[in-house]
Amino acid sequence: MAINFQPIYILASGGERATEQLDTTTNNIANSNTPGFKKLLVREMSQKIPENKGKAGDLLVFPRFMDSPVLNFQGPLIKTESNLDLAIVGDGFFTVESAIGRYYTRNGHFSINQEGYLVDVNGAYVLDENFRRIQIQDSKFQITPKGEIYQNGQITGKIRIVNLQNLQAVGNSYYQGQEQQTTNFEIKQGFLEGANLNIVKEMVEMINNHRRFDIYMNLAKSLDMLEGKVNEIGKA
Repeated sequence: MAINFQPIYILASGGERATEQLDTTTNNIANSNTPGFKKLLVREMSQKIPENKGKAGDLLVFPRFMDSPVLNFQGPLIKTESNLDLAIVGDGFFTVESAIGRYYTRNGHFSINQEGYLVDVNGAYVLDENFRRIQIQDSKFQITPKGEIYQNGQITGKIRIVNLQNLQAVGNSYYQGQEQQTTNFEIKQGFLEGANLNIVKEMVEMINNHRRFDIYMNLAKSLDMLEGKVNEIGKA
């Protein structure tokens, strides 16, 4: 008697989805203290594979990966009192320029490099509204709620803030997407935006993902053993 591996394939697919969920939850937990981090989800879909000309009893349903959306809602404000720390309240992202391209971030934990330019935690240059690097010459510089930069009592530029459609996380607190202009924001100097997740809920989710994986694997093992016994009976 031939062994039917199809149920085991379905359970293996479910186990793979559980692993993806676990990886994403682990990443969320690891970034719970990263300023401006946005929680990631993994969404699944059911894919029907009609075999045997679509007989109802033989339709295979596999859990498949659908997408991994970014939950782009406001994180809590954390007061630092450092004038190099900036938080965006509302829509929008800072625009930064690294050695490998232009990215967007909500992580406003900035510093000044040896050349006097405003840079992010990865050393990428923060850009103004004209895509120019921002040079800081006044240690007591001020940023207005709309992003104007005041140095020595004069406006020397404006931080570039844009909103993004089709938001995608690319790592290192960076995001990509299609730019959209926005005025629905306020910059808070001396603050950072915290990660927009609940660490307790993420821990519970991680436990649930572990349990889900164990259930799939235990069922697959049991089915494998059952198929083996049935095959032995068929040979008797």
